[in-house]
Amino acid sequence: MKPLLSAAAFLFLLLLPSTGRPLTLEEGLKIVADSGRDIRIARSNEEAARGTVSLARSPWLPQVDLYGRETWLRYQPGALTPFGSMATSQDQFTSYGIRATQLLYDFGRTSSSVDAAKFGLRAREVETLRTRNRSALDFILAYFDLLEADKLLQVAIEEVKQYEAHKHDAEVRFNAGVVTRNEVLQADVALADSRQRFLVAENNRSLRASRINSFLLRPLNDAVLLEEVAERPSAGITLESAWSAAEAESPEIRVIDASISAKEESIQSTRAEYLPTFYLSGGYDYTENQYQVHDDNWSLIAGVNINLLAGGATSARVHIGKSELFSLRTTREKIVDAVRLDVQAAFLNLQSSAQQIEVTKTAVAQAEENVRLQRLRYQEGVGTAIEVLDAVTLLTAAQSGSLRAHYGFERAEAGLLYAMGRDLTGMYGAEASTKSEARNPK
Repeated sequence: MKPLLSAAAFLFLLLLPSTGRPLTLEEGLKIVADSGRDIRIARSNEEAARGTVSLARSPWLPQVDLYGRETWLRYQPGALTPFGSMATSQDQFTSYGIRATQLLYDFGRTSSSVDAAKFGLRAREVETLRTRNRSALDFILAYFDLLEADKLLQVAIEEVKQYEAHKHDAEVRFNAGVVTRNEVLQADVALADSRQRFLVAENNRSLRASRINSFLLRPLNDAVLLEEVAERPSAGITLESAWSAAEAESPEIRVIDASISAKEESIQSTRAEYLPTFYLSGGYDYTENQYQVHDDNWSLIAGVNINLLAGGATSARVHIGKSELFSLRTTREKIVDAVRLDVQAAFLNLQSSAQQIEVTKTAVAQAEENVRLQRLRYQEGVGTAIEVLDAVTLLTAAQSGSLRAHYGFERAEAGLLYAMGRDLTGMYGAEASTKSEARNPK
């Protein structure tokens, strides 16, 4: 057709992958969930928490020490007898040996520390899931942004075609002496404006494609073609069911619950410091001393340790722990309210988006018919150029509004699922429909 349209179509095709195979949302989510940078950071923090559990378990295992020392004494040890003094040891001697100590019982001090560390690990695992879900949401939003940009680019191309057709009609009527040169100039201005909007839409599409490549850890300029999403995982969800799901599955609530449990166990561990610790110790000692009958010796010790006074440190730590526990419980109440508000806002946003789709459903067809009629009226000399230009503008607005309403609904749906704490990577794909029906029975 016109040179500009040919160039536009060519540029648009360049944006598509050379293979022609579109990327599905499910495939993209798998890449983001497995290889995303934020996920790797969260998993590293999770591994650190696993190390904390191992550290808390260490008192249950034997503590083995190997030692060696050289001793120098100012005076040689001796003993007084009725017959005078006699040496009992050298004033310089070497000793070495090995000793193992095993904790027998500490009234739950270590077990509570281990449980606290496990709850801390659970909180980190939930944090990893939350990070994974947040990355999935960001990718889903970027995915729908690019799909929207694709469609808006097509709308921009169609708008250019409409203005080119009108310019052609105006030139025909001008050459026939029916209209003045002014109507041709108006068509030129409108066409130039539409070409500028096309360039803006093209740039917007390129930027959104680069964002997808960033998520997928690919070169930013790689071509991207996406597949439309057919799943509707929010089908059948009511506000009450969304609230119930969020209170059970929200990562924020699960993290604070794990933190509360960890703090409770930590307080129990601190209280156990008031109680004794029973242990068993044994080892082998060797001393190079000519006054000893036996240079080497084996030993076994069963003992108990109890701290009688620590300057109030233990009671202070218990008091601090109780205060922090109260703060965590109050924070949980605040988080539950915040989660419910987020779910309600996301649910209302989804409802509003669905209503917008209904409103714009017939607007596009009406606008297309209006353009057709106004062009016919103009060609027959009944209508004016302004009416044609206005009709094209209304058509573009209707098409753009319809697309934004559609993809706004898609984004709102993902936002609701995220607010509910659902695993987004499992909500879009081959098993999404089955999962949705299982979670939301009619």
